[in-house]
Amino acid sequence: MTIILAGDIGGTKTILSLFDANSLDTSAPTPQIKSLFEQTYSSQNYIDLVPIVKHFLEAASQEVSEYKKPEKACFGIAGPVVNDSCELTNLSWSLDSDRLQRELDISHIKLINDFAAIGYGVVGLSSSDLHILQPGKPDASAPRAVIGAGTGLGEGFVIPLPQGGYQVFFSEGGHTDFAPRSELEFHLLGYLRELYNITRVSVERVVSGMGITAIYQFLRDHDISQESPEIAQIYHTWKQEIGQEHQTVDLATEVSKAALAKSDYLSVQTMKIFVEAYGAEAGNLALKLLPYGGLYVAGGIAAKIIPLIQEGNFIKALKDKGRVSPLLEQVPVSIVLNPKVGLIGAALCATQI
Repeated sequence: MTIILAGDIGGTKTILSLFDANSLDTSAPTPQIKSLFEQTYSSQNYIDLVPIVKHFLEAASQEVSEYKKPEKACFGIAGPVVNDSCELTNLSWSLDSDRLQRELDISHIKLINDFAAIGYGVVGLSSSDLHILQPGKPDASAPRAVIGAGTGLGEGFVIPLPQGGYQVFFSEGGHTDFAPRSELEFHLLGYLRELYNITRVSVERVVSGMGITAIYQFLRDHDISQESPEIAQIYHTWKQEIGQEHQTVDLATEVSKAALAKSDYLSVQTMKIFVEAYGAEAGNLALKLLPYGGLYVAGGIAAKIIPLIQEGNFIKALKDKGRVSPLLEQVPVSIVLNPKVGLIGAALCATQI
């Protein structure tokens, strides 16, 4: 049994899991990999990743029959990874694969960006892990694209290799220019320039959690009379807590919930703009890659607002590309439902080390 260790490392929590690499058929169209042991830890309670992994491996040795120390490990990390090193965005951790290999006595350790881990992970998802928005005409030999709105906006792609397997690339596509498609969105663009005191607006400013709050502010400032008392109270609390270390209100989450419940007009309109902008950017990515292997909508938002995506204009905006619109009708489009796609991706990446 060849044991590999995979981790999804975030500012709030760290998820670690052991897998048996021998049970994995990487040549299969959908390589399945099964966890032997898994634990979740509060990242803030530790000064580094090493003590977490040591605690985890000690617990695993008591729980896993015929336990062996992992030979390989891969960690998907919420932060920029350069040359297998990373300074975490929301933690005072500084991680380096060489140091981790020495201190954990694991022969091979790879660090990857958390969105790159999602890129690896979508290859290992089954049909039950996906919600199909457009069946398209899947082509296993074609690229796959991944887009995910959460705190920010991630984009990447997966290329199948001739000898089998695949290679994952992440990009900074979320920082390309926001392209308004209507008079309302042109007004939104101007509003965001003033709000943030910037000369250009990236698509991430609109298609992300902070985008939801910005769109809501934009609509509220134009017609506050449409705001419900419940959301008004939430908005004022959120406004007062801006800049504070501990915030009690997540405005984007509350606006999304109100839109799903159709209990607040401004929230409904906010999510309509958000969904259309999200679909349009997914279509931009699809045009550049022609991902007939599949376009996967991941991130922390999409799976929570499926009714809004289905009833809204996500797919319409995705395919609204003028003369080349018919090309996008063949692209399979799915929402990723499995919240552990990054952990699965880290495991699949580890098998390729």
